[in-house]
Amino acid sequence: MAKVTDAVAALALPIVEQAGCTLWDVEYVKEAGEWFLRVYIDREGGVDIDRCEAVSRPLSDALDEHDPVPSNNQGYTFEVSSAGLDRALKKPEHFAKCMGRKVDLKLYRPIGGRKEVTGALTSYEDGAVSVDGIRFDKKDVAQVRLHVEF
Repeated sequence: MAKVTDAVAALALPIVEQAGCTLWDVEYVKEAGEWFLRVYIDREGGVDIDRCEAVSRPLSDALDEHDPVPSNNQGYTFEVSSAGLDRALKKPEHFAKCMGRKVDLKLYRPIGGRKEVTGALTSYEDGAVSVDGIRFDKKDVAQVRLHVEF
């Protein structure tokens, strides 16, 4: 059986594209005892509530029809939202698209006395991330997000 996120992504992709957006990510996670199915979309110029609705309604119908989420007797909350300015970079294509941009990198444990690093994304290879030319192995990287300055 395919992973829930892969099955939902396959259902979501044509709907997202029809709404003039790109599919950034799909998450199926349990938080505080509740299951959440989240679809993150992106669009040049940003994503507004109308775009989220244009994806949410037909995708909800497709989820009901194809039922890719295993029965857990509790149901789940379905959400469609923008990937956000501080979007998480998880996939190779995310890193490729954001190369050269400023990122916030969080580490599982301090390296060189630091657990967080902010700088330009300079490379990504097999899970290893380089920020300002400093390489961090995949096993050390907890999270990478686009940096937002206010």
